[in-house]
Amino acid sequence: MKAIRARAGFTLIEVLVVITIVGIVLSMAVLSLGLIGENKELDTEVRRYVSLMELARDESMLQGREYGLEVLQQGYRFVELDPLTRQWTEILGDDVLRARSLPETIELELYIEDKQIPLEYDATLLDSGEEDDDRLEQFQPHVFIFSSGDMTPFELVFRQPINDERVILAGDLFGKIELLEEES
Repeated sequence: MKAIRARAGFTLIEVLVVITIVGIVLSMAVLSLGLIGENKELDTEVRRYVSLMELARDESMLQGREYGLEVLQQGYRFVELDPLTRQWTEILGDDVLRARSLPETIELELYIEDKQIPLEYDATLLDSGEEDDDRLEQFQPHVFIFSSGDMTPFELVFRQPINDERVILAGDLFGKIELLEEES
């Protein structure tokens, strides 16, 4: 009988193959978790905005009311058209469609019909529940959300000036909102 010699250890090629496979699996896991190049704060605000716009459109259709969106550099708020006075007023008593202030690191830019709309910077308009009477008489929201589900076509840019990262959303006439591009 021949003696069978037991082989102990691994060859260099086997070790390299295992290290390569582990490296590939780890890189895919890190990318899928979004740990590289992801801005959680910006992503959270964009997702919140899209969800709120879809909710406002659905509420407008269900209630048969006209809603609007006022955009500021540091936030936004939803308003509704009062059918009796035919004036735009802030939605009171609704915690979901309340005024939203963005973190200081994020700014908004609004484009309607390829023209940039100058936005007010004053975030106190969002925080105080009181409105200036002169401003109310002339007030028109930037984006209209009609009871039919249609809305004003727009492009909204969420921008972080620190690293010049931006996310561009576009809303079309039929109320659909889509991500146009993400830039770093």
